[in-house]
Amino acid sequence: MNDFFLYIKESYNELVHNVTWPTWSELTSNAVLVIVASIIFALVVFGLDTVSNQSLKFIYSLASNK
Repeated sequence: MNDFFLYIKESYNELVHNVTWPTWSELTSNAVLVIVASIIFALVVFGLDTVSNQSLKFIYSLASNK
């Protein structure tokens, strides 16, 4: 149990004294970058899904006409 409290104490000390936290402007600019990248990635996946869906519908329509 003593090891657990030592771990908590050392973790707190590390977070308070040794970690370099980003400034608010760095944090917001990185958050905006992640949001924009996520939206772009989602649009690319949506586009690929739509093209794939339309291609398969076309292929299935050719197969069903035989």
